[in-house]
This record gives sequence, C-alpha cells and structure tokens, in this order.
Amino acid sequence: MIPLEWMPPLMFGGLIVFMLIGFPVAFSLMAAGLFFSLIAISEGFFGMAFLQAIPQRIFGSVLANDLLLAIPFFTFMGAILERCGLAEEMLDSMGQLFGRVRGGLGYSVIIVGFILGAITGTVAAQVIAMAMISLPVMMRYGYNMRYATGVLAASGTITQLVPPSLVLIVLADQLKTQSGSADVGSMYLGAWGPSLLQIALFALYTFFLSRIRPDYLPPVPESDLTLKGWALWKKCLMGIIPSAVLIFLVLGTIMTGIATPTESGAMGAMGALLLAWIRRASIPNLNGLVQEAYQNTMRITAMVVFILIGSTCFSVVFQGVDGGFWVEELFSNLPGGWVGFLVVVNLFVFFLAFFLDFFEIAFIVVPMLAPVAVKLLAPVLLASMNGNPQAAASAALVWFGVMLCVNMQTSFMHPPFGFALFYLRGVAPKEVKSSDIYWGALPWVALQLVMVAVVIAFPALVTTFLDKPAAVAESQDFNFTSDENKPDTPSTKVDEDAPVTFQLDKSVK
Repeated sequence: MIPLEWMPPLMFGGLIVFMLIGFPVAFSLMAAGLFFSLIAISEGFFGMAFLQAIPQRIFGSVLANDLLLAIPFFTFMGAILERCGLAEEMLDSMGQLFGRVRGGLGYSVIIVGFILGAITGTVAAQVIAMAMISLPVMMRYGYNMRYATGVLAASGTITQLVPPSLVLIVLADQLKTQSGSADVGSMYLGAWGPSLLQIALFALYTFFLSRIRPDYLPPVPESDLTLKGWALWKKCLMGIIPSAVLIFLVLGTIMTGIATPTESGAMGAMGALLLAWIRRASIPNLNGLVQEAYQNTMRITAMVVFILIGSTCFSVVFQGVDGGFWVEELFSNLPGGWVGFLVVVNLFVFFLAFFLDFFEIAFIVVPMLAPVAVKLLAPVLLASMNGNPQAAASAALVWFGVMLCVNMQTSFMHPPFGFALFYLRGVAPKEVKSSDIYWGALPWVALQLVMVAVVIAFPALVTTFLDKPAAVAESQDFNFTSDENKPDTPSTKVDEDAPVTFQLDKSVK
C-alpha cells in the first residue's frame, strides 16, 4: 500500500528515471504519467474514468488552442530573417558607427542582438548569424577572445526575453489559474522593462571592462572605417527601418489591440517574406530558403506539440494524486514568505536549466508553481493594482513569468547543455578554444542572474505598463488570505469525470 502523499515525489523521481534511460522528454512525460496512473488506479486514488481528462485536455487545451498557432508563425518569421541578409547589414553599419570607441564592436553586437531579438524570436538564428559575421572581425582587431564569445552568446540569448519571444508565448499559455491568467499582450508589456535594463547592464559591463582592461576591447583603426557622415547614417537606417516596420507589425498590433498574437504572427511572417523578396538580389536561392524555413517550422512545432501532449498526460495524473496540493504545501511554507519562495524557485529553475530546455521547464514546472505564485505574490501587488484582486492575480502571474523568462536565458549559456555555446562552437574558427567559449560565458550568466534579482526586488519594472483597472470589492473567488483564517470545510474528492484544475483555497491533504 503506497500512501497518497508519496505519489507526487515518486512521480518526479520516475520522470527523472525515464529521462535517464534515454527516452525523449515528450515520451518520458507520457510514460511517467501512464505508469503512475496504473499505480494510482490499483491503489484506489482515482478510477479509470478519471483518465478521460487526458484526451479532453489534449483536444480541448492543446490541439484547439488558438494561441499556440503563434508559435509556427514566429518560428517561420525567424527562419526567413536568419538568412535574408538583414543581420549582416545591421552589424556592418553599427560596427562602423561605434567602431571608433573602445568596445565599439561589443556595443554594436549588443544593440543588433536586441533589435534582431525583437523581430526573430529565435536564439539559434541570432547566435549563428552574428558569430559568423562579427567574430572574425573582433578577432582581426584584437578583441579578447573570452569577451568576444561571451558577448555574442549573451546578445543572442536576449531574444528569449525581448518580445515577440516564443518563451513569453509559451509561458502565457501555461500561466493560467482560477484566480487569473497572463495573456500574451501583458507578458510582452511586462518584458520590455527587464529587456531594456538587461541591454543596459550588458553595455555597462562592456564600458567598465574597456576602462579596466583597455587592451581587451581596442577601437577600430580610423583607416578601416570606410563610411562617414550621411552615407553611414543611411546604411544604419536601411537596416533599422525595415526592422521597425516588422516590430510594429508583430508587437504594435498586439499592444494597440488591432490584432491577436496569432494574427500578428501571421503578419510578421508575411512581412519577413516581403523583406526577403525585396532583398532577393542578395539571397542566392530564395525558393530554397522558404522551403528550408517551412521544414524548420514543422520540426519545432511538432516538438512543441508532442511535449505539450506528454506534459498534459503527466499533469493530469499528477493532480489526480493531489500533486498540486503537495507543491503548494512544499513552496508555501518556505521561510522568508514570498521572497523566500521566489529565491528558491529561481534557484530550482536555474539548476533545472542545466539539463532541460525552456520548453520542458515551462510545460512541466510552471503549471505546478502558478497557483502558489498567485497565492503569495498577488497580495504584494494588490495596492499597485488599485486594490483590484483579479488584476493583482494576473499581474502576479506576469511578474512571475517574466522573472522565469529572465532566468531561463541562462539555460542557453551554461554547461552542459548551453545551446548558444554549442552554436558558437559550431561556427567559430578553429583557433577559438572551447575553454574560451565556456569561460567567456560566465560573466554574462552572472549579469543575467543579477537581472533576476533586480526583477524580484522591483516588481514595478514589470507591472508599470500593465492595465490597472478600478478597485473592486474583494470576492471569495480572489481571496488571497491564509487558509488558517478560513473556517474548516469538509474535503471532498474531485469528480472523476470533471476537468482537473488547481483549487487555491482547498485545504492541503
């Protein structure tokens, strides 16, 4: 006889075992869910009819989810822009513009990384494109190898945070509770403050390094700066103006309420195709580029859907054995209140990112933590949301989601599965040592962790631009008070045919 309270930790342990055997993550989730569902049924924790929730959720919440249609659109847009020559033109013009100052090439990589992040949304495209263009130039002018590789990897991973990031779309889909939810538009608005501040931190680090170790970041000789005056500004504008148009098509239409995320993604994809057609003279095989973009989009979309189906199977069974209450009890009783919760969760996600990518973390961990985040963080934001409990709940999820997004950038930067470092190693010249790539990433990982601490300490950095509706009387549906002050109510078993949902004000079993 297995006690009910043992089942949630056993499911986590079983999931790790399945992945260590070598199963892909999607099938590991399915296998763990189905395996422990048999145990739960045999132990009488729920009946066979309870498993009807799995196909109901797959067809109702995954395959019929309009929001997830934005993922293939943004993926296709990034695949087109990766090879249309826009990155090359922007890096060349920005290098000419900032080349006269120490660290100028570093500043240009940071700025172009931010702009490309706002129009592509894919890390691989940015890191590979910028490394192939900028790394040989930085090596030719004597830049320190660790700084050069670090700034290229870090400026590529900023696309995880800058809208229209795929991570923000996925997190918005997963951050849903009975008290509130985080929509894509709010996630985009909340991410702008941290993304701009992170770019400022990167530039500030470059500035101080150029003063402390000027030999690490030398200026470009005047003789090599071929463009000056209006010719230089014209070339800069030729890269920035198309980017600004695409940014408006993708982000401006969402933030102004003109289009949904899916519709804006479709417009962005069409804009990328139009830009590629305009620049067709510099593209050797435009038809081949479009076909390759389709194939890349198909692979990524299929991967996301399979992971979602697997995580649905796992989460339904996990909640059926009261896993939601176990997670709530585990994280609600941490010392330090909401600050302790955020510190522990961010450390947990940071170490998970050593082994899992952001899709896996988002689909496995985030839905379990979202109800606890609402319960602990909504009271912190209640005053800033004009005392509106529902607005505070939604703002808490946006704050929590953006914070995790900042944290999950590190999954691309640290070993053993730092994919940005793998991309960089794949395109870097042979004289670049792997040790320089890994050691060079550490200061930038530290800057990303500093950014996590800043977002924890200053939630207004995320919530300032969110809607603040008028205050309403607090209702029972959005009661964030402690369970200790509530009258005792009998605990009832969830109907086996009903959809499985978190219930924040149910007492922990």
